Amino acid sequence: MSEVKSTVHVSVMPNEVLRYINPQPGQVVVDGTLGGAGHAKMIAARLAPGGCLIGLDRDPIPLQRAEETLKGLPVVLAQSNFCDLPEVLEQIDGVDKVDAILLDLGLSSDQLADRSRGFSFNSDGSLDLRFDVEHGEPAWKLLGRLSQQTLADLIYQYGEERFSRRIAQKIVETRRSNPIKTAAQLAELVRSCVPVDRNHAIDPATRTFQALRIAVNDELKSLEIALKRFPDVLKPGGVLAIISFHSLEDRRVKEAFRNDSRYEVLTPKALTASPEEIEVNPRSRSAKFRVAKRI
Repeated sequence: MSEVKSTVHVSVMPNEVLRYINPQPGQVVVDGTLGGAGHAKMIAARLAPGGCLIGLDRDPIPLQRAEETLKGLPVVLAQSNFCDLPEVLEQIDGVDKVDAILLDLGLSSDQLADRSRGFSFNSDGSLDLRFDVEHGEPAWKLLGRLSQQTLADLIYQYGEERFSRRIAQKIVETRRSNPIKTAAQLAELVRSCVPVDRNHAIDPATRTFQALRIAVNDELKSLEIALKRFPDVLKPGGVLAIISFHSLEDRRVKEAFRNDSRYEVLTPKALTASPEEIEVNPRSRSAKFRVAKRI
């Protein structure tokens, strides 16, 4: 397991999160994507006396770090996928429904900074990309076994990468003599296939890495399951607040809020970060924040 270092993650849209979650003493609030625990810390501080924050993460490293970050605050931490929240609540005495649920989807800055797991494009560590390295298949294995057509479809569907066929062909050609085992290898390969877009500052490898990360962690399936299950554990009037970072996630959240009669949409249009926040925290530029209330 990677060494647990202090967090470098900066929470996105903290003021908007506090406004819509509106934590009060005695309430129970779930942070389903604990990460650097920035959101969790500011929420938990407002729940005493009598309330608590339940913090979940699939990655055990943030949970270890959060024990120190959240020391003295009313919190319960568990390693779990947020879509399994009903099962987590069954293990907590006296809690069957909660007042609010927050999800901050995607990758944290701490995971990007961990060069041993392949999240950073320039990492010479294993191209793993799993949030929980004890479960599932690492990305390098996926690249080694999938057919060219399947790889192209995966990169196109999960990465919305229009050069997916070219990338898949290059992967298959390369792996015959030189298996792709590190993030740096894959990033270099993708950059050789994708023209640089001078209108966008993102690395050409971004969409391919996103696609593989979504695939190995089954992220979209987890989100779809969670959106169906959360109303069962939200109190009437309770809120579900979700920050997403790409259209595949945001589209699913938007459609679930609109089409599930148990939700009342509180944000007709997704909220975005202010120019001031983007200047301080560039990661917030792509964030979209949607909130619904349990009817």
